Amino acid sequence: KKNMKVALVGPSGSGKSTIVKLLYRLFDLNEGEIRIDGQDISSVTQQSLRENMSIVPQEPILFDNTLFFNIAYGKPNASKAEVWRAIKFAHLDQFMERLPQKEKTFVGERGVKLSGGEKQRVSIARAILANKKILVLDEATSALDSGTEREIQKDLEKLMRGRTSIIIAHRLSTIMKADMIVVLSRGKVVEMGTHEELRDRQGGLYKKLWRLQQGGELKE
Repeated sequence: KKNMKVALVGPSGSGKSTIVKLLYRLFDLNEGEIRIDGQDISSVTQQSLRENMSIVPQEPILFDNTLFFNIAYGKPNASKAEVWRAIKFAHLDQFMERLPQKEKTFVGERGVKLSGGEKQRVSIARAILANKKILVLDEATSALDSGTEREIQKDLEKLMRGRTSIIIAHRLSTIMKADMIVVLSRGKVVEMGTHEELRDRQGGLYKKLWRLQQGGELKE
């Protein structure tokens, strides 16, 4: 539904990554349907779908170019003022001030190497600049340490406001505020509900994962 935050969780191999591919229509369903904002995605073109969807991946791609270019990539026709608003939203402005050539510093393989948290902030800045209706967070914080994850999580929560958001997560602590949590196992939906409902459901997979996890990653 529009502006709803839906989280997909489950052990490795449960089907989370496949759903991301389906969302982007890298291949289509043989049966059933996926609806976003009430519309069956099979009824729209891939181009139209992607024009309305931003993704914050686990491993953001950086181009061998300036940091400013890497952020502006989210909206090629954006004004400098728009790019700077996105930079400040993602708290990259203070980081830029410490770089040798500020926003003109080259990053990527031949430039300054960014940490996992810094790369994620670039990805968040791209998403806020693109300002698309649908946001996909694909294990966006799973590669970060717990301290950086908490900081990035606050930015992601701001980013999700007013958007239809689909969150693929390993760490259950990051999706406690989701409107709906879908639990997957071996390619099937086995549970649905809020964090509180699933946490208190006796014999449920989510309850088991929650107990096992204790703030870490899902046990295999």
